[in-house]
Amino acid sequence: MSNDTPIQYGEVTATYFWDDGSGINGDTGMPAGGEPMQKGLFSSPSWPLGTKGYIEFEGEQYDFFIGDRGPGVPSNDCDVLLDIDGKTFADMMGESWDDETYFVSGGNGHAEVEYFITEWGDGNGTEGAPHPFDQPGNKCENAVSPIPEEHLPQEEEDEEEQAQEEAEEEAAQNASDEQEEQEEQEEQDEAPATSDDEQQDTGVTAETAANDLSGTGLMNAEGMPSAAGLLTLAIIPAILIALAFAWFRRPSGVHAGAADDSGKGLMGQSNGRHVIASFLDRLRGNDK
Repeated sequence: MSNDTPIQYGEVTATYFWDDGSGINGDTGMPAGGEPMQKGLFSSPSWPLGTKGYIEFEGEQYDFFIGDRGPGVPSNDCDVLLDIDGKTFADMMGESWDDETYFVSGGNGHAEVEYFITEWGDGNGTEGAPHPFDQPGNKCENAVSPIPEEHLPQEEEDEEEQAQEEAEEEAAQNASDEQEEQEEQEEQDEAPATSDDEQQDTGVTAETAANDLSGTGLMNAEGMPSAAGLLTLAIIPAILIALAFAWFRRPSGVHAGAADDSGKGLMGQSNGRHVIASFLDRLRGNDK
C-alpha cells in the first residue's frame, strides 16, 4: 500500500486505541466500519470509512485503513485527529503492547506523525481536510500540506529519464551513422585521386621511355652529352662515310692490276657480280 501514489498529505497529532468490545480501558465497542479490531485499523473523526494510506514516524512507514470513528473529545479544536491501533503504536514507539491492560509501555500516549492518504474509502465520512468528531464545520486546513517531492509518483520521472536516455541514444546513433558516411565518402574521394596519380605516373613513364629513345636521351642531367650519346654520335658519321664510300668505290669484280679495253684499269667495270655490289650497281644505274 505504501507504494501507491499519495493523494493527500499532512501532519497531525495521534494517539492510540483498541476497541474490540471487551470494555477494557475505555473500549466503546466493535469498530464502526464492520471489520474486527486488528493491527493496521486506524480511527478518524471525519475521513470516509475504508480510506487507505500510511503514516511515517522517524523514517518508518506503517500502513493503515480507516475502520472506526475517533478520537472523540480529544479531536476538538483540531487537537488529536488520528487514532492508531495500540499494537502499531507500540511498534513505532519501540515499546510493547499489553494484551491484558491494553496499554503501551513507556507511558507516552501521543506522537506527531505524517500521514499519506492513497485511496478514499466509500464509507461514511468526508474527504479532504479532517474535522473534529463533534465539530463538522471546523475544517482543520492546517492538517493538509503539499505532498513532498520524494513521495510523488516515480513513474513520471522514470518516463522523463527514459525519454532522455532514448534521445541520447538516438543522437549517438545518428552521430555514428554520420561518422560512417563521412568515412565512406572520404574513401570514395581518395580512390579517384589514387587513380589519377597512377595515370600520371604511367604518363611520365611513357614519356621518359620516349625521351630515352630520342636524341634527348643522349644528354645527361647537366645538359652535356652522355657516354652513350657520344658513342652514338661517333657511330652515325662513320656509317654515313661507309655508305658514301661504298657508293663511289670501284666497280664490282675489278681486281688490282686488271686492265680493260677502255683503259680504266681498276675503274673498269667487270662482269663479275657480288651480291652487295650488284645491288649498289643497280642503284647507280650500271646494271648491264
